[in-house]
Amino acid sequence: MSTTDPAAFAWLTQVSKHFVEGDRQRPVLVDCDLAIETGQFVAIRGRSGSGKSTLLHLLAGLDLPSAGDVYVASACVNRLDAQARTLHRLAHMGFVFQAFNLIPTLTALENVLLPAELARLPSRERTERARALLEAVGLSERAASFPDRLSGGEQQRVAIARALVTEPALVLADEPTGNLDDDTGIVVLELLERLTRAVGRTLVLVTHSREVAARADRVLDLDHGRLIEARRE
Repeated sequence: MSTTDPAAFAWLTQVSKHFVEGDRQRPVLVDCDLAIETGQFVAIRGRSGSGKSTLLHLLAGLDLPSAGDVYVASACVNRLDAQARTLHRLAHMGFVFQAFNLIPTLTALENVLLPAELARLPSRERTERARALLEAVGLSERAASFPDRLSGGEQQRVAIARALVTEPALVLADEPTGNLDDDTGIVVLELLERLTRAVGRTLVLVTHSREVAARADRVLDLDHGRLIEARRE
């Protein structure tokens, strides 16, 4: 795919990734090509260890490919230095982790504020955004609570607010409902989908769940390191 394709916000070109284990290389991704259009909701499925999280980490610049190139917002992420990748991620991406990854010594509000502070948004603007997002996820009354006082579903809602506070164009979600019971997972997924679709954000979500994947615009399966467009059921 051409890097000048106006419809694409993120894409992979012949991306491979392997890990070294002793004196052997273990391939995880093999010659992956992928173009993700602005505003798409893309679900990525695959068995445990198939490389789903690795793919998200490559898009985010948290890891680097062994071969090929990763582009997000017209920049080749893997050709940026570490500091530039961090700044690019802050400017364009938000990440929702399965394990929440909230900082236990910070309140819900402070956790949401953190990416905005790192992005050096003006104090008043970041506070207004953080409070508005906590209200949007139904946790305005828990702003002063620490993570250990929140349920799993509440922690994941804080994590979603944190991922969105910089108003990223691309949201990456790694099994965001994986640590939640079914009912809570549905609530969190609906919330994440609503807050991304409402403003035309691009959402790439890793999941094991057919029900979660069914909500996406596109479903991709990772099988033996290769990305395969899945048939819609």
